[in-house]
Amino acid sequence: MIARFATLLVVSLALTACGETGPHPDFTGPPSPALYELASADGTVEGWLFGTIHSLPDGVEWQTPKFEQALNKADVLLVEVRDLDNRHHMQDLFAERAYTLGEPPLIGKVPQPHRAQLLALLAENGANISDFADMETWSAALTIAELAGETDIENGVEQYLLDSVSGDRTLEIEGAERQLDIFDTLPEKEQRDLLLAILADIENGRDDPFATARKWYSGKIGDLASPEESALLADSELREALLIRRNRAWADILQGMLEKQPRPFVAVGAAHVSGPDGLPALLEQRGYAVTRIQ
Repeated sequence: MIARFATLLVVSLALTACGETGPHPDFTGPPSPALYELASADGTVEGWLFGTIHSLPDGVEWQTPKFEQALNKADVLLVEVRDLDNRHHMQDLFAERAYTLGEPPLIGKVPQPHRAQLLALLAENGANISDFADMETWSAALTIAELAGETDIENGVEQYLLDSVSGDRTLEIEGAERQLDIFDTLPEKEQRDLLLAILADIENGRDDPFATARKWYSGKIGDLASPEESALLADSELREALLIRRNRAWADILQGMLEKQPRPFVAVGAAHVSGPDGLPALLEQRGYAVTRIQ
């Protein structure tokens, strides 16, 4: 059993909308996902930054004229992972890292008070604890998150962008291998914390599974990277590894691109553009004028 898309840190940043599919009238009002204009010190527009969500329910119309105008003006598209359509390659990359012969049973990695929840969640989604034999803790955690999500990544912003821009104009800021390696190199303690955080976030999202997606839709992203938003982001070590450290690396990459490359339309998960550790703040520290235009 392999998670179809273990890349994009979909669940780890708590930005996957999950629950029933189909048109959702609770996505009301004009859409306004966060969009920023990036300019140099002299006011020259050097690119755009857009906070994405990796999957959405069917029927959510989020594209706006400002979004389309910025995308059309850009010379290149820069996404976290470019080859989302190559599912077999994604699965191979995941499988290469996901298993270790003799890995302890998954149930033993979960404290006693959480075992009933884990078993019930697996049964609810047609899985069994034996499906996770020899699976490392991080890969089991992502697979469980994949099982619990019912929306389709094909409804996500990245897929729309990749379908809209030709491959020769699309670049990636990180790539699937590097993203998976972030998980694969986590210490075992942090992998187990990841598993528990995902279980907690799944349970916490049952009452209102679209709360975060609605915030994204309406542009209310100020707290999307807040520790109060998810159990995973509340874990300081995971937050550093999965969010803050990556933001710093990406800001360095973007600075180099904005100085030398054609104007990019940068599309990354919305948690990466939120808060004092987000890309807008980091780019401002590097001398760029970052203006939210939507």
